[in-house]
Amino acid sequence: MTRAGDLLGSAGAQLVIISGPSGVGKDTIIDALRARPRDPDYHYVVTCTTRCPRPGEVPDVSYQFLTPEAFHALRDAGELLEANEVHGNWYGTPRRDVAAALAAGHDVILKIDVQGAQVVKERVPDALLVFIVPPSLEALFQRLRSRATESADELELRQRNAAIELARQGDYDRVVVNETGEIERTAAEIEAIIAQEKRRNSDRRIRIT
Repeated sequence: MTRAGDLLGSAGAQLVIISGPSGVGKDTIIDALRARPRDPDYHYVVTCTTRCPRPGEVPDVSYQFLTPEAFHALRDAGELLEANEVHGNWYGTPRRDVAAALAAGHDVILKIDVQGAQVVKERVPDALLVFIVPPSLEALFQRLRSRATESADELELRQRNAAIELARQGDYDRVVVNETGEIERTAAEIEAIIAQEKRRNSDRRIRIT
C-alpha cells in the first residue's frame, strides 16, 4: 500500500545511483552515458550543493549551486531525498525531480556520494547502487592531483576519504572498474547493468518515501 506522501514511479522505471570516491571519473562517465543514443533517454538529476562552482561548471547543469541558507531550507521542508555534508560542503538530491522522472517512465541516474547513496537505499530499497572504483589507489590519487581543483589541504582530505569510501564498495549492488582511458567501456558496462536490471524487474514500480 502506498502511504500518504509516498511518490510512485511507472512500471519498469529504474532508479540508478552512481557513486565512488572523488576523482574516480563519475562526471566523465555520466557525460559518456549522455552521449550514447537511447530512447527514452535517462533522466539525470542535478544535485544541489553549497560548494562554489569549479572552472567550467555550469549552474543548474553541473550542480544547483545554493547558499547554505537555501539548501537547509529545502532540507528542512523535506524536499531533498538525501542531504549529507561531504568534504566540508553540503550535497542533496531534489526529491520531486526524481519522482517526476520515474512517473514519466524514465530511468533516473543520480550521482551521489557514499553517505548519500546509503540514505537513498534506505528510503528506496529497490534502487540500483553502482560503485565506480579506480584501477588502483595510486591511479586515483594521480587523477586527483592532475585535475588541480583543490587546495593542498582539500586534496589531502579527499585522498584520506577516498581510502575510506573504497572500503564501502561491498554495500553496493554492482562494482565497476573505471580503467584509465576506458571511459566508453565503463559507460557501456553501466548501461548493460541497467538493461539487465530492467529485464529482471520489468513490472516493478519504484516507491519514494
